[in-house]
Amino acid sequence: MPRTRIKICGFTREADVDEAIEAGADALGFVLYPKSARAVTLARAAELIARLPPFVTPVLLLVNASPSELRAATETLPQALLQFHGDETPAQCEAAGRPYIRAAGMAEGLDLLDFAQRFSSAQALLLDAPVEGYGGGGKVFDWSRIPPSVPLPVVLSGGLNPANVTDGVIHVRPFAVDVSSGVEVGKGLKSGPLMRRFCKAVRDADDRLAAQ
Repeated sequence: MPRTRIKICGFTREADVDEAIEAGADALGFVLYPKSARAVTLARAAELIARLPPFVTPVLLLVNASPSELRAATETLPQALLQFHGDETPAQCEAAGRPYIRAAGMAEGLDLLDFAQRFSSAQALLLDAPVEGYGGGGKVFDWSRIPPSVPLPVVLSGGLNPANVTDGVIHVRPFAVDVSSGVEVGKGLKSGPLMRRFCKAVRDADDRLAAQ
């Protein structure tokens, strides 16, 4: 079984970035959506991303960014993966000319296979619970609604935490998992112990799948 990748999102502090790396995160997310409680400026994101070692991927979360905002992000942080969480069309996601992840709110009536076909240029689909507005809401959705053969890598998100991520990995077998509020003590304030427990729970799931 391949190793499940781990993305932790919503960093605002240097110490949290360092602890996430020590815990074993593969990717760290930085929110550039000003209305989010975890938002950071592009300049602040650059400061935090400068702490990342090789092979830990920075991810910029964007919501309906203007062309100029998108251009500034890609020019300032050309090494970052983009994650689109708004109403962006495939053409708008592709316009950046950078690898990207497309978020999909798993609302009733969403045809995920059609969605995946429309965003076939994405590196992966991040599946989250539907919320009013944009971004994640820290809620779990019904994993059984995920079709068994999504044609793009799946990043499982939505209400994950150290207590339930093992079940999520075993049931969904995603390429990666994504967590934010599930490893926090306050909005944008990560907990080192919770991040370590989360990463260990993912590794435990991988071990259980490998033993099957």
